[in-house]
Amino acid sequence: MSNNNFVIREIQVQDDAKIAKAIRAVLIEYGAPKVGTAYEDAALDCMTETYSKPKKRYFVVEKDGNILGGAGIASLESYDGNVCELQKMYFMSEARGKGLGSLMMKTCLDFAKSEGFEQCYLETLPYMTEARKLYHKVGFKSLDQPLGNTGHYSCTEWMLKDL
Repeated sequence: MSNNNFVIREIQVQDDAKIAKAIRAVLIEYGAPKVGTAYEDAALDCMTETYSKPKKRYFVVEKDGNILGGAGIASLESYDGNVCELQKMYFMSEARGKGLGSLMMKTCLDFAKSEGFEQCYLETLPYMTEARKLYHKVGFKSLDQPLGNTGHYSCTEWMLKDL
């Protein structure tokens, strides 16, 4: 899928270091805590391997060989139900405001549906306003408490969408 020379595609091994750097840069830009968020996830440095398992997929946004963001889908950890989680959806500033968030969301949710998930869960930070607007726009509803146990205790906004 592409938009204005930006391409959304599945992650490849050569993208691992680039997406880890991009995600950490976005989290620093937004002043997110380095603990209790994706910043400290061990999976961040081996995304291709992490998302190569069944019912998991990670997609990146690429332009001219640069990885400018991404998002993934995986089963929600420590939760009894057919629920996936939208994971590690972050975009560098040059990829924002171009409709890529909506395209990425469609890509991820289409994958989740194709894998038979019934609902999609996500966690975010209260000051990631633009991301939260996108999530609401595509049908995510706010929750009063988290589902499962993602380990992202610094993320205090929880949302769920029926697929």
